[in-house]
Amino acid sequence: MQIVSLSFFRFASPLARFWALGMMGVARLSMPRIAGIGFWKLCGSGTGEGFTPLPNTAVYAILATWPDLGTAQRQTGTASLFRRYRSRACESWTLFLSPISARGEWSGASPFVPQKDDSTGPIAALTRATIKPRRALRFWARVPDISQVIGADPNVLFKIGIGELPLLHQITFSIWPDTETMAHFARHDGPHARAIRAVRDGAWFREELYARFRITAEAGQWDGVSPRILTDIKETAA
Repeated sequence: MQIVSLSFFRFASPLARFWALGMMGVARLSMPRIAGIGFWKLCGSGTGEGFTPLPNTAVYAILATWPDLGTAQRQTGTASLFRRYRSRACESWTLFLSPISARGEWSGASPFVPQKDDSTGPIAALTRATIKPRRALRFWARVPDISQVIGADPNVLFKIGIGELPLLHQITFSIWPDTETMAHFARHDGPHARAIRAVRDGAWFREELYARFRITAEAGQWDGVSPRILTDIKETAA
């Protein structure tokens, strides 16, 4: 059963941030050598709510696919590259995700293998797009309104904007309490819905992918909470 790991790393000092920036290039040599790894991507992040073109030099992410949960947990915990990232970071957090739906492509591939899903509870959404250069300014003009709406939504448990290349290769990742609240946000006739219509009408993207996941496990801490999402869900349910 395929598992997707999404690891976030926060770097505090200027030297650590400079190291992380350099690893966006250097780590490409090491990633394919990690045993069991499939599809992978190295990503930076955005400032503010995360959905902005301005880079956040403190936060970086690694996304990877694995054949099963045991391999994912073992390699993200012990592989040399992941240990190097954690040794430089002031905090790190890894989510282990089970794909339940996916459509579209990422770098010409279909990286996620959806599984049958009969469960309920928290759901993660990932949207990835390659923006056509001539449409980039129009796309980013929409983003501040979308970011503000997401930030004000009391239902969203976690949100971040990451990407492989500033301005053109963008990923949004968010976690919601359940499918219904996520769908309500997507359907609501606000900045997000209007942006989606504009994207469709104007063909702004060269490539796009939409995926949904169940959260299988997590490790580490983020914003001083460990673990964050599963703890929040349990407290809400209680």
